Amino acid sequence: MGSMTLLFSATTLSYLVASILYLVGMAAKRPQAGRIGRWVLLAGILLQASCFAVRHSTAGGTPVTSLHESLSFFAWCLVLLYLLLDLRFRLSVMGAFAAPLAFFVMVGSALSPDIVVQLNPVLKSWLFPVHITFAFLGHAAFALSFGAGVMYLVQNRMLKSKHFTGIYQLLPSLDTLDKVNYTCLSVGFPLMTLGIISGAFWASTAWGTYWRWDPKETWALITWFLYAALLHGRLTVGWRGRKAAIFSIIAFMFLLFTFLGVNLLLGGYHTFEAFAAIR
Repeated sequence: MGSMTLLFSATTLSYLVASILYLVGMAAKRPQAGRIGRWVLLAGILLQASCFAVRHSTAGGTPVTSLHESLSFFAWCLVLLYLLLDLRFRLSVMGAFAAPLAFFVMVGSALSPDIVVQLNPVLKSWLFPVHITFAFLGHAAFALSFGAGVMYLVQNRMLKSKHFTGIYQLLPSLDTLDKVNYTCLSVGFPLMTLGIISGAFWASTAWGTYWRWDPKETWALITWFLYAALLHGRLTVGWRGRKAAIFSIIAFMFLLFTFLGVNLLLGGYHTFEAFAAIR
């Protein structure tokens, strides 16, 4: 437990330092701070990967069966996808969103009970980590799409009202934010789809049926349809800009409920309590 705690704390500290660097770089218009923040984030995901390896060895399987572990893994996926997105767009302002979000998610993880349980043989199927990885990477992509959508609405409102504050000079153009939104959607939707498909195959091998209409499955399907509608609208109807940004924000609210609300408020086979209770 000592090594896991140390690695977890070092990761959280890395994300905090990166957040400060990105925010300072954005506010003070110092791109060098953002570049350093990028390297600090990279160090953070390497530290966190080491933490996952230790937890995997201790638990005997994929360590994503509690709120603590799930939040931690989501933070890792978020930072990983941001760094990949940054390779294309070089947007430090997105780092000023992604790094603080990852830090606060890690804080939420730290405040959750940190209990390592021996996983049920059902959860040790090779399909389980595949399902989890696809699903969480999809969630992370949609979180970045949400961030780009919020920034788009802020920028758009200032342009329409012609009331420009200091943040106006810091935000990317509307066209760039719309492209980031679409890129994240284009990445997140296939990942989410693969997560649902791999989850169905895993359920078939574990419980003998592909779909149980469990609350988590039902809400995941509702969320999938929302993002499918958004992607369809962008590809066929030409949804762009403000409409796409608003739809991204609404869909992400449904995703948050699917990820956290269902686990904490509703019952079913996908709750953290159900996983922890299995022996």
